[in-house]
Amino acid sequence: MVDLSHAYGGDTLYWPTDTTGFRLDTLAEGQTPGGYFYAAKQFATAEHGGTHLDAPFHFARMGATAESIPLERLILPGIVLDVSQSAAADPDYLVTPDDILAWEGTHGRVPEGSAVLIRTGWAARWPDALAYLGDDTPGETGNLHFPGIGEAAARLLVEERGVGLLGIDSASVDHGQSTDFIVHQIGAAADVPNLENVADLSALPPSGFLLAALPMKIEGGTGAPVRIVALIPPR
Repeated sequence: MVDLSHAYGGDTLYWPTDTTGFRLDTLAEGQTPGGYFYAAKQFATAEHGGTHLDAPFHFARMGATAESIPLERLILPGIVLDVSQSAAADPDYLVTPDDILAWEGTHGRVPEGSAVLIRTGWAARWPDALAYLGDDTPGETGNLHFPGIGEAAARLLVEERGVGLLGIDSASVDHGQSTDFIVHQIGAAADVPNLENVADLSALPPSGFLLAALPMKIEGGTGAPVRIVALIPPR
């Protein structure tokens, strides 16, 4: 079992327009008059921060909300597409159809209904906002630099291969310089959720594992925090 989630805490990264971050307040902690220890806390967070899921409703008016995403979109076979070398050379790198075809040349056709996780290597930069996002100015999104998925690659995966889920170990499935968030639009139109800020993918094989990505079940949610686990069969 491989945990693919960053923990939520004071250094959790959010989209620059969210300036509140993660809050965890202590309501009680200590010995009670009854002689036993008791602790309780309350938390507050935006939907789209830390390791989280984007529901299709995030970019599609009629798309599924967080609580209504079918389980077969959340527990499904997974593959890893590793573009970390290309991303290391270009922080604005976009996954191309050639990257997908090269993977298929070695491992076979991307399975229909599978989860495709893009490994850019960006998880190693977490939680350094400047290194991870390319800019750490609160509220500013015009100078972000991190890799994502190109439009043609997204259409190949979603519209031709029929994948069930897209995920990436950077801040967004769309690269930092995107202004139209076209990959979000493509996926949402097909009711395909996204996983963003996925943790280190280096321990996963290119294929042959089961992915479980279960978000907080928020009614009407456009997204939610998610705990992601990859289950790799023993050799």
